[in-house]
Amino acid sequence: MASSRWSLRNIYLYLVCLITLIMVIVGAVGVVRNVVELLYPAPVMAEPLPKDDSGKPVMSEKEWQRQQEVNRQSSQRWTIINLVQQAALVLIAGPIYVYHWRKIEEEKSEPTATTTA
Repeated sequence: MASSRWSLRNIYLYLVCLITLIMVIVGAVGVVRNVVELLYPAPVMAEPLPKDDSGKPVMSEKEWQRQQEVNRQSSQRWTIINLVQQAALVLIAGPIYVYHWRKIEEEKSEPTATTTA
């Protein structure tokens, strides 16, 4: 039985493919951006040691450097978390896209098979 090209089922399949394809593209861009961020991190701004109103340092130089290192590690951690999130988006949306696109291709080839039989 030949189904209309724009049946409700086909519209659903095309919409799912469109949405998942967009998700894969966004996820892939995010993966690339996060990999670049890990390989080439943003330079750390050299901030002066914080001082109180009287001009005395609030903390020691060693404590200040430790705090800067903690900030750098935190930034790296969030980049890795974002990388995993974007990779998961690609790994989940990709197979959903492929599955639905194959369904569309199967239905497109069905009418030709029934007309020749």
